[in-house]
Amino acid sequence: MSEITKARKTRTGSVVSNRMEKSVVVRVERKVRHKLYGKFMKTCVKYLADDPENRCNIGDTVEIEECRPLSKRKRWRVKNILEQAV
Repeated sequence: MSEITKARKTRTGSVVSNRMEKSVVVRVERKVRHKLYGKFMKTCVKYLADDPENRCNIGDTVEIEECRPLSKRKRWRVKNILEQAV
């Protein structure tokens, strides 16, 4: 049988907090169309992501990838830093 590898979900967002050790909070924004009125609205979700080397700073744009549960709320891992904050 051939091996089936499941693609992992990825999201792009900005780092909101890096106060924790080896963890960051990433805010992911997306535009959603309103059901009745059709207007596009911004919605955001905050994800706790694993950052083992503590490389991320507040304001960085990062790509996060879904992974196995690492703690109670941590289910994402920082894949790479797309843009460093000034």
